Amino acid sequence: MKTTRLITSILATAFFAGSAFAAGDALKETAVLATLKQKYPSTVIKSVSATSLPGIYEVVMGKNVAYVEESGRYFIFGHLFDMQTQTDMTEGKIMAEQVQKTDFNKLPTQDAVKIVRGDGSRKVAIFSDPDCPYCKQLENNIANLTNVTIYLYLFPLEQLHPQAKAKAVGVWCAPDRAKAWDGLMRRNEAVSGQCDNPIDRNVALAESLGINGTPTVILPDGSIIPGAPSSAKLDQMLNNALGKVAKK
Repeated sequence: MKTTRLITSILATAFFAGSAFAAGDALKETAVLATLKQKYPSTVIKSVSATSLPGIYEVVMGKNVAYVEESGRYFIFGHLFDMQTQTDMTEGKIMAEQVQKTDFNKLPTQDAVKIVRGDGSRKVAIFSDPDCPYCKQLENNIANLTNVTIYLYLFPLEQLHPQAKAKAVGVWCAPDRAKAWDGLMRRNEAVSGQCDNPIDRNVALAESLGINGTPTVILPDGSIIPGAPSSAKLDQMLNNALGKVAKK
């Protein structure tokens, strides 16, 4: 009887301790959600969930998934991996949110910086912010991507990067836009200038597509992919998307 009572006591203690931790997580999630909504009122934040990393929370913003610490100041965009189980913790969440799509052929390519490499046979659109570190990472990732036409939509996130719009306008007004963009993103060579530009239209376009983060990639089949894929990954995605388009 004493053994039975002891086991029952241990189980009850474990149950209530687990409940307390769960309740604590829920309270923290609610607090972080409130903080993010207060700090970034124009950003659509769908949910906040505790991760297995202390003090780090998963945030779903539209179709984007990011990670943030409690203050809401620092965001990590990318995939979270559990190396012990060899599991991509982010991929499932992105799939659960479903890949958003648009009609690639209806994108206003006249408002994009056109960059052609090789025969330019594969097409991709990229929304990018001149001051976004992950956008610079993407530029490095795809520097050697060949046989592609890139439609680059200058999309400065002024709330995060107050100087980004002026840099974006400078790139658009440069004699060689592709060269100006490469110099800015890979060597920090900012250019200045004023002219009629599509920056405000690009911001409105991004909003209409549900894009609220950079970089964001749009594949030929219309799939909208947030983040900075590697050159190999983007190469694979482009080929897969072209296969889907060819089957239509």
